[in-house]
Order: sequence, then structure tokens, then C-alpha cells
Amino acid sequence: MQLKLTVPFNLDLSVSCGQSFRWRKINGFWYAPVGDSVWKVKQEGDTLFYEGASDADIIRYFGLDIPLDDILQDIDRDELIHSAVASCRGLRLHRQPPFECLISYICATCANIPGIQLRVENLAKMYGRELKSDGMTFYTFPNPEDLACESPENVRLCKVGYRDKYICGAAAYAAENPQWAADIFSMSYADAKRELTSLSGVGQKVADCVLLFAFEKYEAVPIDVWMERIFRTRYLGSEKKLSYEKAAGYAREHFGRYAGYAQEYLFAEREILAKKGE
Repeated sequence: MQLKLTVPFNLDLSVSCGQSFRWRKINGFWYAPVGDSVWKVKQEGDTLFYEGASDADIIRYFGLDIPLDDILQDIDRDELIHSAVASCRGLRLHRQPPFECLISYICATCANIPGIQLRVENLAKMYGRELKSDGMTFYTFPNPEDLACESPENVRLCKVGYRDKYICGAAAYAAENPQWAADIFSMSYADAKRELTSLSGVGQKVADCVLLFAFEKYEAVPIDVWMERIFRTRYLGSEKKLSYEKAAGYAREHFGRYAGYAQEYLFAEREILAKKGE
């Protein structure tokens, strides 16, 4: 199947920029298990070629219905973001499955991307369902019920380390509250963040990642070491390390209601921007 693009979109950049962890590029196509099927997608110019999903699925997951040009115009407030927008135009935030996103970012604490990918894949292999595509094996992400009934000791076999109890706790929360995702969607950013950070193992950064990448809370600004350095050295000119609240608060004040989108564009250029700020 194919979809003619009428809006700016960069598939390679969008799936490789660190917002999701299950996409793999093989023989020119990007593959990932999404929901109960394996998606196979590639972009040639203004056309997407894909299998395993409908037009509506592709549009929703990749946020192709979001007015990206309007958002980029809104956040284009300084030379740094202007350069990032020019370099990365077409980068779009995904709408990830909420439970998978929550568990993935619990796995992301104190970890690099290869480590996160390993933990997420191990959970899927142990608790998900096997899928086949082009002779390759993939696994669905487990449902909350699949993990909620497991002991932390068994979950730890997926090499998640100390995160085992947090994964089990988040799974129990989702399993016991089937409407949890709908409830989070309906909340303000502040209330949604308060709800998520009430879970053990979910701090400010994890909550902001989940709210930005699964719940369309564009005020959420995840702050890691890269973003703290960029805001400290390139925006505020400070020698003292910024607190999470100060860095994220500055981003929201400076970039406005789409600060999370600005963060993702700056993050995509992080190595260049952070190096220049040293």
C-alpha cells in the first residue's frame, strides 16, 4: 500500500530520533511491531510505502494530521531553534501506545538507547505474542495484565534490573484501571503529570516523555543531560547546572504551548548544539 504525503514528513528522522525504541531499518524498510501487527514502512520522496497498517493507522501514529508547519512557525523564536527546524523539518512526534510508552520509559531510566531497546525487546519476547514478517520474528508488547500477575523476580530476568518492581507496579496500575489512558488524556498537563509521578519509578523525566510521546501533552519538556546543557549554555548562559524545573520551565516560557516539539527538534541537533555550547 502507499500514501501520498501532502504535509512535511521525514520518516527516517522521526523513527530514529530516540522517541520510540522498536523500529529497525532492514533492507531499506523500517519494521516495528505496533499493536498486534508488524508494520513495514519506507519513504520515497513524498510517498510512503507500507504494509501491516491502514492509511488511518499510519496517519494517526506518525501524527500526519498535526499542523506541523503551524507548530514550527510558532516555536521558531531564536536562531538555534530556527537552525534545528531548517535541518530537521519533517520530524514529527509519534502517538505511541500509552502502556508500551510508559513501560519503555521506565526502562529508560539511567540507560542509553541500546540498553533501553534490549530491555523492551526482552519484555516483549518473554510476555508478548510472536509475529512473523518477511521471514523475521517480532513480538507484540505485553498487555498490562500479562505483567501485572508476574513477580518482580521473573520480570528481572528480562535484564531490567532494579526497574522490575516499577514495571510490575505500573502494570498493576494499568490493569486495575482500564480507563487510565483515557483519564490521562482528559487531564491538564499538570494534573496528568501529577498522576503519573504518583507511580513508583516514574519521575519527572519519565512522566514528561510519556505525556509528550503518548498523550499529546506538548507542554511536556523532557530534560536529560543534553537538554540541560543546551538550555544552560546556549540559552541562559549559566555555569551552574540547572534544576529540572528551571530548565523545563524556561523552555515552556520561551517556546510556549509547543515547547515539547521545540525540545525534540533541539534534541535531534543535540550533539552540534551542546558541543558549540561547551
